[in-house]
Amino acid sequence: DDGFDYAILSQTLQTTRRPDLVLDQLLRIGKQAFVSFPNFAQWKIRFAHMIGGRMPVTKQLPHRWYDTPNIHHVTIDDFKSFVAERGFKIEGEWYLSGEKARGAGLANLLAEHAVFLLRR
Repeated sequence: DDGFDYAILSQTLQTTRRPDLVLDQLLRIGKQAFVSFPNFAQWKIRFAHMIGGRMPVTKQLPHRWYDTPNIHHVTIDDFKSFVAERGFKIEGEWYLSGEKARGAGLANLLAEHAVFLLRR
């Protein structure tokens, strides 16, 4: 327990069977944890659903629906709600579109990726 100052889970949360247990263990072994994931509520994904009616294949999400390692389609708002329900604290949050940083305003709609720094 608390064997590391920081634990990192990068672009993996959405591929785990039990993300709740993964986060519990991450914050057990680390005093703080960085967690990053693709934002499945980003406007390009929403648009692809609305116009094409199909799961998009993009640079950030290059797999088709049947061969994707992503089994949980998490959004920024989902993650923030989940963190609050579990009693974790958000120490920092960053939003990215490509290599460009975005502000928190409309992040759920505009950001392709999210990075959070958490603490118990």
